[in-house]
Amino acid sequence: MMMSRLLAAILAALLITPAAATDAELARIARLSGTPDIPGLKLVWLAPWGEVRSAHPWRNIIVHQTEGPAGSARGGAAEQSRNPTRRGVTVWVETDGTVYWAVAENLVPTHGDGANRNDNKYIDNRPTYRQVVRDNSIGVEFAGNYPDVATGPTEAQVAAWRILVKVLRARYDIPLERVYAHNWIDYKDARYCEGCWLATLARIWGE
Repeated sequence: MMMSRLLAAILAALLITPAAATDAELARIARLSGTPDIPGLKLVWLAPWGEVRSAHPWRNIIVHQTEGPAGSARGGAAEQSRNPTRRGVTVWVETDGTVYWAVAENLVPTHGDGANRNDNKYIDNRPTYRQVVRDNSIGVEFAGNYPDVATGPTEAQVAAWRILVKVLRARYDIPLERVYAHNWIDYKDARYCEGCWLATLARIWGE
């Protein structure tokens, strides 16, 4: 079941051409302030963008997956908005593809555990060990892998991510090689590799 869902999501990611703007148009939108409409995304703004020059100097993107049920991104984002520096992330993605921008981009939520992975199990950890941390990394949380933590992202989440990662990279000038899965940089649950499929897809799309 998990594998078929995962394969379906990957296939959708490779085949779906979102009714979205061109990369150049997305890059233009990504430099705006306020609550812009982003073609191809259903985006709920709990915290608007400010001037991009005033944003925290994000250098990396870390992809997370919650151990919560479908529908939990809305609640998680709302709690994050009320308490921005709690354990959590700036951006939340629901199973239906809805994206919640929960935290002002000049604030730093608590996510990641210190970039303590140095075993080169998934990637070469020399550039990340104790370097890719919450203070320099914007986090994106994908909801809905409960009760099976190994459940992959939905097709709607993958389609949203395809656009969202372009916007994040364009807004903060983050290179492709600095899109990371949580499990690539930190020790996590041994039952699954958190964020790995989504981070891998982002890197494939950017090639």
